[in-house]
Amino acid sequence: MAACSMVHKAEGLQAHPRLTVMRTGTLTAPVQCRHCEDAPCARVCPVNAITHEGDAVVLNETLCVGCKLCAIACPFGAITPSGTPVTGVVPVSHLYQAPQVGAASHAAGDSAATLDPMLDWRAGVKQVAVKCDLCAFSANGAECVRVCPTRALKVVDSRLLAADAGVKRLGASEALPLDVSLQSFREPK
Repeated sequence: MAACSMVHKAEGLQAHPRLTVMRTGTLTAPVQCRHCEDAPCARVCPVNAITHEGDAVVLNETLCVGCKLCAIACPFGAITPSGTPVTGVVPVSHLYQAPQVGAASHAAGDSAATLDPMLDWRAGVKQVAVKCDLCAFSANGAECVRVCPTRALKVVDSRLLAADAGVKRLGASEALPLDVSLQSFREPK
């Protein structure tokens, strides 16, 4: 996740990681954009900041208005609002103090680190959607895949996935004994 943050920050994009690892008991699983064919996030975006380009669902952070509809619509929880201090915010009074990046600015112990990003709001900070972009700007491809120490992450397109499934089905059918009839596995009428 640190690699994701660093490579995006170097490109001038939100530094928030596009990949989250969920832990439940002894299992871990990545939560990231699945680049849906019929992406609900793209359908609900009021400014078309999320579009389809090839096999990817692409977010243009500069068009995002921070409405959070895409994060609500995503069935996988793969879109997270992340804040960026807005430069040049005109103070509404002489009592206004610009928020300090990384400092806890909420009362009663709530801070950007403890509040859910969907609920977080800070004056002078613009929330924009953050989602996996497969590091499309990088010639090396997705940074998370490149640096994964266990090689558990892969970028797979639908053609490769269908070919792999066909090979597995063929291998499974060849493993069956010759005297096994598939007719015996059908349910009675």
